[in-house]
Amino acid sequence: MKGKFITFEGCEGSGKSTQIRLLSERLTKEGICHIVTREPGGSDVAEQIRTVILNKNNSAMCDECEALLYAAARIQHLTEIVKPALDKGMLVLCDRYVDSSFAYQGCARGLGMEFVADINACALEQFPPDLTLFLDISPKAAFDRKHGADLNDRMEREGLAFHNKVYEGYLSLAERYPRIVRVQCGGTKYETSEIIYKLLKEKGII
Repeated sequence: MKGKFITFEGCEGSGKSTQIRLLSERLTKEGICHIVTREPGGSDVAEQIRTVILNKNNSAMCDECEALLYAAARIQHLTEIVKPALDKGMLVLCDRYVDSSFAYQGCARGLGMEFVADINACALEQFPPDLTLFLDISPKAAFDRKHGADLNDRMEREGLAFHNKVYEGYLSLAERYPRIVRVQCGGTKYETSEIIYKLLKEKGII
């Protein structure tokens, strides 16, 4: 029995972690077997790669290296965490996945969708998400809500122009792939959580 793979996407400060936590709490109360994980990270090796990627002191990192590190962390995470959980029939809730690479490296960094697709071929072919929830809030609104960028995070330190390109990348992806559903985040975190829960029910995920 194969489980379901649900990914959460969005710009910095969009509320992905909060929404996954709220959903996980509700699923636990309802006795639905699931795991919560994240990218980059999720496993020991992948978390070590995450530390390298986000280290503010690694400003010399070229764009291609960044993209390849994300892809390396991803395949390790899929092998160690996601695949075993799916094989057990579990629901997997993942904070970011390959669409982040398309939006950040493919679009905002200008590496192109083909390059990102090539280095993530295994993920795209063997582990496509059953549903991707894009938390739709503009970078400016998201940063205002979280009171500015985390200056210790190399990616968050990028300027607003960069993050606007990321947002545009996500909008383009949402138009291209039916599995990506835009979730408006104008209300409270609990209202957004209710929207997400109802979407999962409508899609037959839970």
